[in-house]
Amino acid sequence: MKQQLPVSIENYSKENNISTAELARVITVHKERYIIQSSTSVLKAEITGNIRFGAQSAADFPTVGDWVHFVPMDDDNAIINEVLPRFSKLERQAVGKHGDVQLIAANVDVAFIVQAVGHDFNPNRLERYFAVCYAGNIQPFLVLSKTDLVSETECKTLMDEVKNRIRNIKIIAISNETKQGFNLLRNELEARKTYCFLGSSGVGKSTIINHLLNREALETRSISESTSKGRHTTSHRELFVLENDSIVIDTPGMRELGVTDSADALEMTFDAISDLTSDCRFSDCSHTNETGCAVLAALERGELSEDAYENYLKLKREQEHFSSTLYEKRQRDKEFGKMIKSVLKEKKRSKPK
Repeated sequence: MKQQLPVSIENYSKENNISTAELARVITVHKERYIIQSSTSVLKAEITGNIRFGAQSAADFPTVGDWVHFVPMDDDNAIINEVLPRFSKLERQAVGKHGDVQLIAANVDVAFIVQAVGHDFNPNRLERYFAVCYAGNIQPFLVLSKTDLVSETECKTLMDEVKNRIRNIKIIAISNETKQGFNLLRNELEARKTYCFLGSSGVGKSTIINHLLNREALETRSISESTSKGRHTTSHRELFVLENDSIVIDTPGMRELGVTDSADALEMTFDAISDLTSDCRFSDCSHTNETGCAVLAALERGELSEDAYENYLKLKREQEHFSSTLYEKRQRDKEFGKMIKSVLKEKKRSKPK
């Protein structure tokens, strides 16, 4: 991998006197086992005890896309001393863990959100993906896959539906069977920028990456005909470098994608609603039942999609709930920390001299 560092990473390494020879990128994660790639080699790596015991949450551990400061142990193994600051991150609510987040990838420039025509096409879920991307400072881009399964007219109808819901959205329609649209996709890939592919299982993410790599690097499986649901093929995240030096990350299919605590991300996703809020009579308008609400007025005039409005309220409630849960968790952790300090202080005081 050519060590063309992002500006933020290059500045950080200079400010902290870290040699570029000591920098690598995490390309694969299996629990707490990592594969990192430096400018000269690919190494198996482990984290130091300081990283493990100093971590406040799972998000503090290295993830795919991270730049790390490492020390080689031998020709094949290394120790990760530090995870460098991330300029972007892709995260979701941790499944089954209230107030926690799961980090999916880091230092990503663009997220290609893959939705297949037919069973998987879902504008509500698409808006959810967009909110997650904006929250992590990542530019979202829709890839409509498996277009060979519908007519050109049906495909255009789907694209128009999305454009009516999400303004200024970037869309490419592709077919893994006919390869239609792949030239447009390749033209979007810039050297040394990082792109990740997101979407449900079975929508063709791994197949798309295989076509871009011009080799069968990833296992692929089709959608179940009996359930119309995708089968999990990618079980972990992995980073690949393409011929033009652009970088792609494959991710497992995600049926659950909970938004975290970024209100700005909702405003960017639902910009049609956001543009109206300044005309509401009350500055703290909830856009549900207030007199003088510009959002409700636009809804009554048919200028705003009812589906988009309902999805906005749903995600807003979810985001607010996560924020309150996160605050409560931090308060509990803070109180627990105080208790530990108090116990240690009391033990030290009562220790015989």
